[in-house]
Amino acid sequence: MQFWTMNYWAVLLAAVSSFMLGGLWYSPVLFGKMWNDENGGVKHDGHPAKVFGVAFVFSLLAAFAFARWVGPAPSLEYAIKHALLAGCGMVAACFGINYQFAQRSFKLLLIDGGYHTAQFLVFGLILALWH
Repeated sequence: MQFWTMNYWAVLLAAVSSFMLGGLWYSPVLFGKMWNDENGGVKHDGHPAKVFGVAFVFSLLAAFAFARWVGPAPSLEYAIKHALLAGCGMVAACFGINYQFAQRSFKLLLIDGGYHTAQFLVFGLILALWH
């Protein structure tokens, strides 16, 4: 796939959507309290603008890489299968390795790995439905 055939608007929407999903996922409405407890409490290091700005850049990078991987017009089935492979089989599995050595909880792995699996599912839905 050549770069100019990519739907950059869909990639941008995927990044924004994943960023919004993260806000909900890690909020007190869903897993925020549990995530903070599993991390030893709330830490307020870093300037919020920098934290959110860098996080968005990484969301954009992930959306771009996923779009590049699945191509310019993936079918819904293809995009969902690749989203599950990326989220569970790559990101969550790699977190699992790190979390094991860092002695972090399985609950934390489920929260973080679950978010990234959901993130890639959002990417897949957007990229498959918008072409």
